[in-house]
Amino acid sequence: MSAPKRPAVYILASARNGTLYVGVTADLIRRTWEHRTDTVDGVTKRYAVHRLVFAEFHDTMPDAILREKQVKKWRRDWKIELIESVNPEWLDFYDLYAR
Repeated sequence: MSAPKRPAVYILASARNGTLYVGVTADLIRRTWEHRTDTVDGVTKRYAVHRLVFAEFHDTMPDAILREKQVKKWRRDWKIELIESVNPEWLDFYDLYAR
């Protein structure tokens, strides 16, 4: 189940109920790999936020950017509910999408 190269909103976590990072990208695998290898400076590198726990694909980048902005404004508990609605065990989806 390889992730298509199309706009996606994603959430990374340091651990279950740990630090969360919400982002948007046109290439989920490449961008997640950049975070996992600490190629990107910032929150994900500083707090070891490397686990891909949520991904949502969109038809266009403007749609994905709009959704990312919405989710970023959400309260933390709403983000956790979103993650657990599709990933109750907080599994790392990176390998699943990278296949």
